Amino acid sequence: MIHSIWAMDVNWLIGKDNLLPWHYKEDLAYFKKATEGKTVLMGDATYQSLKSYYKTKPLPYGKIYVANLKDTMYPDAICITDVISFVSTFKDELWIIGGKAIYAITLPYVDYLHITHILNTHEGNVYFTQFPLSSYQLVKKNVVENMIFATYKK
Repeated sequence: MIHSIWAMDVNWLIGKDNLLPWHYKEDLAYFKKATEGKTVLMGDATYQSLKSYYKTKPLPYGKIYVANLKDTMYPDAICITDVISFVSTFKDELWIIGGKAIYAITLPYVDYLHITHILNTHEGNVYFTQFPLSSYQLVKKNVVENMIFATYKK
């Protein structure tokens, strides 16, 4: 079972210079609760960004896979150089946590989308690649101030 989780504003914005363009406590708590202790896949830039937030603390995930075109050694993660082969043969639960290229490459293999819809516009320079969200079935929705937490099934 493959899950993909992200937050985006009404213009599908997801980032600004490899950081989140907003700070919503509810969204950060939602992301942490969903991914804590789980097996995750992320790109190298997302990994470096998270390391800058956590500094000397360990990342709060179970097994960590980092996608990188170069075979790279990570102190707490396994490098994946062929993302499509990896996700197409993965048998357990996996959470895709960013960034833009990893989301785009893995989308055809994802079973569940966990999207925080930020009901505002923000400034940034990284946008999720648009796709027909209507091809997924909404299975869960929670509306809070300025946000909708939605889960979609393929």
